[in-house]
Amino acid sequence: MLQGLTDHDVALDIWSLKYRHEGETRIAESLARVARAVAAAEPAAVRDLWERRFLDLMNDFAFLPAGRILAGAGSAREVTLFNCFVMGTIGDSIPGIFDGLKQAAQTLQQGGGIGHDFSTLRPKGALVHGVGADASGPLSFMDVWDAMCRTIMSAGARRGAMMGTLRCDHPDIEDFIEAKRDPRRLRNFNLSVLVTDAFMQAVAEDGAWPLVFGGKIFRTLKARALWDRIMRATYDVAEPGVIFIDRINRLNPLSYCETISCTNPCGEQPLPPYGACLLGSLNLTRFVANEFAEGARLDVTALKDAARTAIRFLDDVVDVSNYPLPEQRAEAFNKRRLGLGVTGLADALFMCGLRYGSPEAAAATGAWMLAIKDAALEASAGLAEEKGAFPLFDADAYLATPYGQSLSPGQRDLIARKGLRNGLLTSIAPTGTISLIAGNVSSGVEPIFSLSYDRRILEADGSHRTIRMEDHAWRRWRAATGGTRRPAALVTANDLSPAEHLAMQAAAQAHVDSSISKTINVPEDLPFEQFRNVYEEAYRLGLKGCTTFRPNAVTGSILSTRSGEEKSCPSCGSFELVAREGCTTCLACGFAVCG
Repeated sequence: MLQGLTDHDVALDIWSLKYRHEGETRIAESLARVARAVAAAEPAAVRDLWERRFLDLMNDFAFLPAGRILAGAGSAREVTLFNCFVMGTIGDSIPGIFDGLKQAAQTLQQGGGIGHDFSTLRPKGALVHGVGADASGPLSFMDVWDAMCRTIMSAGARRGAMMGTLRCDHPDIEDFIEAKRDPRRLRNFNLSVLVTDAFMQAVAEDGAWPLVFGGKIFRTLKARALWDRIMRATYDVAEPGVIFIDRINRLNPLSYCETISCTNPCGEQPLPPYGACLLGSLNLTRFVANEFAEGARLDVTALKDAARTAIRFLDDVVDVSNYPLPEQRAEAFNKRRLGLGVTGLADALFMCGLRYGSPEAAAATGAWMLAIKDAALEASAGLAEEKGAFPLFDADAYLATPYGQSLSPGQRDLIARKGLRNGLLTSIAPTGTISLIAGNVSSGVEPIFSLSYDRRILEADGSHRTIRMEDHAWRRWRAATGGTRRPAALVTANDLSPAEHLAMQAAAQAHVDSSISKTINVPEDLPFEQFRNVYEEAYRLGLKGCTTFRPNAVTGSILSTRSGEEKSCPSCGSFELVAREGCTTCLACGFAVCG
């Protein structure tokens, strides 16, 4: 049975709007289409076998391919099945800049979210040799990208997603930090500062920090003053975020053949130029045995079995997907990067009697992610033996990286003998509507946002009805126990301290190849000094980046209502909306209306 189908069939509404193809009358038919399309990458003799196994894995939503795969696999549409791209290095010239703009537009048009590092563009006021003019700086060209993305969005239902990064030593970093204070500027970008280890050391020592481009020092600041400026902007307007770029490159298993300077829009995928990664999530709620009872636990054996099949599924998607650009195709095939993650973590913890944010919950999270990592490595090694390693695989170089050195002796021996099919295997993304289809499970590794909320459903005659949606685990707990009062183990995002959020992210990150999309919710009245400590603690805990959300007058706050007279999401009908940065964004499905 497909547990995602609620009494109100909300899953059917979402499926029909986003993933249903003409002629499909049930969600099961869409899943069968996806399984068949992905299994086409397998040899003919075993194609039917893997089609059945892929379908079995998806049928009860134990594995949730990302929305691009659900919507595009098996279709004749010119779309990509990849969620995440980082574009090529932007050349510091008018032809280089506008070639980059053209490629970004092509990628957005096919449905991929993109990241761009603008650190390669000379700062505002720098001399442009040959034309006798001063450069306008990276921010001015980001405005051009923003207008392009807004135009591409006008042809579709969703806002184009972009990440823009700038190094912490770029001479225009102060303008970049302050850019989002203007409520009309760069609305289609998420912004993050690329923070280096040297900068964090300078912050700790209150040292001088030179701003440099092309080997020339433009001016020097106090590192701590610049750090405080980043923190103050993030405190006031929720951006920019922080990416610990040296740590990302140092811990990258492919550091021997690539350098990273940007991520996808949500930050879970640090990628090199033209890097691409596709996503899928294991739904942890489907692996809980004896839920809510004494001895409730996650069935790790079943989880590892599912992870192995999911790795094969995602590896096959690399072969059947379209790619907006030939450079992206080459990069994907050379490294065969995957992003297997999880969803429903908070619900699964509650079903096992563990309070999200507690030391016990963090330990369980780490153990579950380690099991997935181990199974993914085993599966990828098996695929390498069967189908061949990724073309840029170099066993000696791979095992010499800090990541390779961190593996167990058995894993190192396995990789040395068989190779690896995939350069990277795991990451944790936000799961949006796919978690709703699976029964409104908690998203990704985030805590439960709300135990219940209202959703408006559009009827065939044009009228609307409002229904009450409940969190998956909360609903199942009440059905299993007959209880009505919230138990101590059940917490929501606003019940947690920033330290508890960070502990959960760190527990997962320890066993994730790439990175994690997670928001640290902080209360509006949190003092600035404590807010700044959140980011410094994130660095000390070994995280690869940090994103916070603090309600405030500039970015807005949650617009949660129960009244049909109030605004609802035009995509999925939820009343759980956030007004921020000139946009109204749905917390349930991610749909945004801007302007």
